[in-house]
Amino acid sequence: MKLAARAGKVVASPTLSITATAKAMAAQGIDVIDFASGEPDFDTPAPVKAAAEAALRAGFTKYTASSGIDELKDAIIDKLSTDQGLRYDRAQILVSCGAKHSLYNLAQALLDPGDEVIIPAPFWVSYPDQVLLNDGTPVFVKTTDADGYAVTKAALEACVSSRTKAVIVNSPCNPTGATYDRSSLEAVADVAIRWNLLIVSDEIYEKIIYDGVQHISIASLAPEVAARTVVVNGVSKAFAMTGWRIGYAAGPKELITAMANIQSQSTSNPTSISQKAAVAALRGTQAFTAQMVAEFDQRRRLMVERLNKMPGLSCRMPTGAFYAFPNVLGVMGRRHATGPVSSASDLARYLLEKAQIAVVPGEPFGGPAHLRLTYATGMDVIKRGLDRMEVALRALS
Repeated sequence: MKLAARAGKVVASPTLSITATAKAMAAQGIDVIDFASGEPDFDTPAPVKAAAEAALRAGFTKYTASSGIDELKDAIIDKLSTDQGLRYDRAQILVSCGAKHSLYNLAQALLDPGDEVIIPAPFWVSYPDQVLLNDGTPVFVKTTDADGYAVTKAALEACVSSRTKAVIVNSPCNPTGATYDRSSLEAVADVAIRWNLLIVSDEIYEKIIYDGVQHISIASLAPEVAARTVVVNGVSKAFAMTGWRIGYAAGPKELITAMANIQSQSTSNPTSISQKAAVAALRGTQAFTAQMVAEFDQRRRLMVERLNKMPGLSCRMPTGAFYAFPNVLGVMGRRHATGPVSSASDLARYLLEKAQIAVVPGEPFGGPAHLRLTYATGMDVIKRGLDRMEVALRALS
């Protein structure tokens, strides 16, 4: 069978593939420690589940408006107003089947063949593939640990061409855990205004921040910035609702309308019951999120401190999300029983086979000298996994 050319442009999500491998090994009775999964290990808050149960009992199990129910749009509008000082109406809000779906709708509505999207690297693995699937061209701009993994104005402007349509900002960032401060966001906004670019602001980890860091939405900088920004968010990370599949986008009415029309022809509405649950999450107390972040903070410190003591590794302390992104260049060239470690992928494979630890290599994130480990798992699991990892690294010659 001859497949469409676009199908050959992408591969399955490496994070999901590695997680599936870890689960398959566990199903065989192998004690695999999963540092690959990008989801909180906490249960969804009880009031949120209760809202879903109430929706079931009330028979709220039919189609809804394809772009989301008004009750949820209003909760999103109020959230964005309270947290970021942003003002939207219902026509500027689209509720989708997860933030990933929101981003895909955006790529479909925005890109023509050959249009370019600037993506700071390291990046979340789905950004470039979504651009490619919609006949666009991802253009990568390197960021560094020394700059806090925030793109500089000079580096960003050097990537702009006549075909550039948009730039992506992901703060807090998956995989680095870095956050953009106001000056870094202002630099991006200045370039976007000068070159008439759309800003795609992925803020899915906004509530998971540490060390007194304040999340700033780039759309909140000025009205002229908000007018060219699509804010993408959801309930999956902040409320441990990954499986509920509710994300949303807020932005210019014309673009949101186009995204909604596309969604109406693909998935139609997000799950009715999940939408009611998301209302409860956004309208309810934020105490759950605060407690979860406090626990993540303890795990973060333990993991990064341990990683920095391991031979050949160095790791920046993340200020957001729930990932550590250690540099593993010091391990390159070392050997194990079956050969040398010549890449992050080699090292990830060795750790899975030798120590039964699932980590994600940095290559798919645009960080080939790194591994990504999540600390969204129990403290005892983290300690056992890092013990195994240290033993395996010290066994390299």
